[in-house]
Amino acid sequence: MTTDSPRWFTSSHSSNGGDCVEVAVNVPGTIPVRDTKDRDAGTLTFRTDSWSAFVQFASHQTV
Repeated sequence: MTTDSPRWFTSSHSSNGGDCVEVAVNVPGTIPVRDTKDRDAGTLTFRTDSWSAFVQFASHQTV
């Protein structure tokens, strides 16, 4: 177990429109995700394999 606080970051592909999420990758075994507009609203937590599958899927989509 780690006592480190999550180190949050947003994608370099994020726009300035504020429709972004932050992700922390220094939490062992999970990927916490939160809304940049309301950081205190809580987080969604994904297993690392689920997050990897989502990122792979999303990288092949267009908006």
